Amino acid sequence: MTCTKWAAVPAGLLGLAIMWLPLSLQAQLVLSLAALGMMFFGMTRPENTVFRFITFVFCAVLALRYAYWRTTETLPSISDPLDFIPGLLLYLAEMYCLVMLAVSFFMLADPIKRVAPKVRSLEELPTVDVLIPSYNEDPELLAATLAAAKSMIYPRDKLSIWLLDDGGTEEKRRHKDPAQALAATRRHEQLKALCRAMGVNYHARKKNDHAKAGNLNDGLRVSRGELVVVFDADHAPVREFLKETVSFFREDPKLFLVQTPHYFLNPDPLEKNLKTFAAMPSENEMFYSVLQRGLDKWNASFFCGSAAVLRRKALETTGGFSGQSITEDCETALSLHAKGWHSLYVDKPLIAGLQPETFVAFIGQRARWCQGMLQILILKRPFLAKGLTMGQRICYAGINLFWLFPLSRMAFMLSPLLYIFFSLEIYQANIQEFGAYALTYLIASFAMQSYLYGKVRWPWVSELYEYVQSVMLVGSIVSVIRNPRKPTFNVTAKGQTLDSNGLSAISTPYFVIFFVLLAAAAYAMWRLATEPVASDLLLIVAMWNFLNLFLAAAGLGVVAERRELRRNQRLPIRRHGLLRQGGNTWDVILLDASSGGVSVQFPDKRPDLDPRSDWSGEIEVRRAGRPVPFQVTIRSIRQIDGAEVYGFAFPERNPQTFMAIAEIMYADQKPLQERISRRQVRLDIVRGTLRFAGWSFIESFRAAGYLLGLGRAGKLPSFADAPMSVSPNTPAMEKAAQLELAAEGVRLHA
Repeated sequence: MTCTKWAAVPAGLLGLAIMWLPLSLQAQLVLSLAALGMMFFGMTRPENTVFRFITFVFCAVLALRYAYWRTTETLPSISDPLDFIPGLLLYLAEMYCLVMLAVSFFMLADPIKRVAPKVRSLEELPTVDVLIPSYNEDPELLAATLAAAKSMIYPRDKLSIWLLDDGGTEEKRRHKDPAQALAATRRHEQLKALCRAMGVNYHARKKNDHAKAGNLNDGLRVSRGELVVVFDADHAPVREFLKETVSFFREDPKLFLVQTPHYFLNPDPLEKNLKTFAAMPSENEMFYSVLQRGLDKWNASFFCGSAAVLRRKALETTGGFSGQSITEDCETALSLHAKGWHSLYVDKPLIAGLQPETFVAFIGQRARWCQGMLQILILKRPFLAKGLTMGQRICYAGINLFWLFPLSRMAFMLSPLLYIFFSLEIYQANIQEFGAYALTYLIASFAMQSYLYGKVRWPWVSELYEYVQSVMLVGSIVSVIRNPRKPTFNVTAKGQTLDSNGLSAISTPYFVIFFVLLAAAAYAMWRLATEPVASDLLLIVAMWNFLNLFLAAAGLGVVAERRELRRNQRLPIRRHGLLRQGGNTWDVILLDASSGGVSVQFPDKRPDLDPRSDWSGEIEVRRAGRPVPFQVTIRSIRQIDGAEVYGFAFPERNPQTFMAIAEIMYADQKPLQERISRRQVRLDIVRGTLRFAGWSFIESFRAAGYLLGLGRAGKLPSFADAPMSVSPNTPAMEKAAQLELAAEGVRLHA
């Protein structure tokens, strides 16, 4: 331990000494304010380990003083079960939150930032197999991922790419339902042709056993590379992916995993429906930019199912990818850590993927994560698992226990109603005690959230994400506790479109909760105004209920789905190119790109373009002196900040087109990093609260409009099912291109 770390020890001992001191209410208030002051002092140097430790210690003092008071002074008498039972449940929910706070302090004690070692020679590079498991994804989506994987920087003779098709297995092709058998056969033949045209390997196993884990294990059986890279079907890597990850394996022979973050091109339902995607940090950035780096300190960063490199030799020691739970990624990492293998995390976005577009698909994905993590908690018992270090035990147990948050969140949401409507005193305190203990603890909690996650999570947003998930995930938790082996793997739908505004199919519970909380707020105000001596507890509970109403109102905006016509998600880029037609050449600046087309500006002269015409040409970009040309057709002209932006679409979708798409979208990691950095701006509690209040007010009215049938957009065609051919210039290809271009035209003119 260094001298600076020794200097933090007195602060820790002081904090521990005063946790259990019996204090008067006035002394407690003084202690709480002093602890808050020390916390804020520690926060002045967030990168300094000693100051970080001081911050944690004095936040812990406030938390444990609150826990002591909450345990000894506020619980109802056991002789009154109507008060005691719900009071005990609320108390357990609070203690769960305190345990998770302690675990988060442990995880985030000293986050690590990794830098890839330099490769000394190409000869020392290991052979690599890229496994891309697929089930029912669109062939165009797969073509984009395969093209990006094939474009990665790596010696060609050491890189093999495998599409593992679980939608075209022999079992599915022989299904007793002839329609399902025909669909599987067509998919099998289409994807085989696609892989043949793109120069990659196709594999479909005999049976669909053990879902994704089984598919990956069959991929291990037919491949031979020393390292295995896993990409989900919708995760396209940038060219530097292997350059930034593979060299770590040379440095540590016991390394089994290098995990990288998941970056998404499209908004999740909360970001889409609240219109926050361009400005607010995405939900996953809290996990990938902070938590995974903290886990890395304890050799506990774990496999996230995609965007990762694994050592085949390590996988062989555990029989491949684990499949007992439906979260095979975390389970696999747990098994390998228990065998003494190491992992590390590289905090650099190296893939671009898709996340669920609809609220139903979002909840389905989170239900799988929730159930899978609880399966691991129950069946694998990570805190007791042999072979793990104590740090790993705490980290795995904490990550698994996190998914019990729906129980605590719903307890906090519904508890005030028991006192407002039924006068059940499940939390016994007066306003002075609440201020000295609870209020100062809540201030410390919000301050710590901002301190640890301020750049990646705005105020109240974590609470909103937890609330909208909790309403639906309580049932998932109950199901897995009753039968841990029952949950089955379901593929998350991606690339969906919504052709009109409207309420989610599962929005009803959110409206019920909102109106119940609204009624409770009105009744609490009536009681405060009419009862001769309104208790302090009623005032506390009324304020608590108001915050819940504030949260539920914003939740209505999340389940009020905005239409989404864009099938192809765009990535901002800035790159020079040449536009050619006949003997004419024009300089262009490519502004953004998708698998549907590109947007460009002309820095000087331009051709005479009309979106209603069939004007077409060729754009050429260069890589390492080599030209990469692709055909384009004009589709739109827009005015953006006083400048004309021209939208061009790809007139055909063949393998060469997708290789060009990979070149212009995934040639460089910087656009992904810049987009993340631009959004990671700290928002203070005042501005964050005002912004959230605006969402609560505006979005609840928008949702009410949808409920009453107002504000719905006219129906427009969806082109999600347009076919793709692997051969150029076929009628099916031309028809698909026409439909896609029509969709892009609608979007660009909107």
